[in-house]
Amino acid sequence: MTATQVSARGVSARDLVKAAYENRYTWDKNFPGYKTDVTLKLGDETFTGTAQVNKDLSAEVFGVEDETAQKVIKNQLWEVAIHRVSRPFEKTHGDNTFSVEEETDDGAMKIAVGGKAEGDAYKVKDNEFTMVHRHMHGVVVTINTQSSYDTGSGYLSRTYDSVYHDPKTGEQKQGLSKFTDDYTQVGDYTILEKRTVESEDGSNMEISFSNIELMDN
Repeated sequence: MTATQVSARGVSARDLVKAAYENRYTWDKNFPGYKTDVTLKLGDETFTGTAQVNKDLSAEVFGVEDETAQKVIKNQLWEVAIHRVSRPFEKTHGDNTFSVEEETDDGAMKIAVGGKAEGDAYKVKDNEFTMVHRHMHGVVVTINTQSSYDTGSGYLSRTYDSVYHDPKTGEQKQGLSKFTDDYTQVGDYTILEKRTVESEDGSNMEISFSNIELMDN
């Protein structure tokens, strides 16, 4: 093991990433899906309807005729659900290598990724990802987390920002967006209750969920 693969604290880069990965809050295999009322605010417009996230994590929206609003709601539900999927670390990162680049001023370890996900990077602090830099779908997304929410069964990001860049030119693709997520406990599951997004380009959004009920298995 080379020196760059071990942090100044004697913990390997792979172990740091694995600890943060396994500390994320995910839904278990018994997740039944849920139904919810939904209110979406896009700029000066407000849309209301109902929605559901199914056991297979697919999302459906009802009572919202506006196609743009319907798509936004469905995408938000899908984006939340896909991050609750539980996969073994080796299944996700088995083909990747990790090396510590530096310890940042705030005490986080910056970790470079090699192998299948060459060019990706993470920052890890206190068993949480505080930065994720990933190549996906022809863009590079960088997410910096400022605060998190402890569910008692893993953490969720609460306040964070994201920005997209062109992977070849480095050109910024759109304005920085700032997120604030609020959660509620429904039965055995922690579920998003409200998400606020403030974007540099002025395309602000607020989506809130109420009367959340788990579906029958």
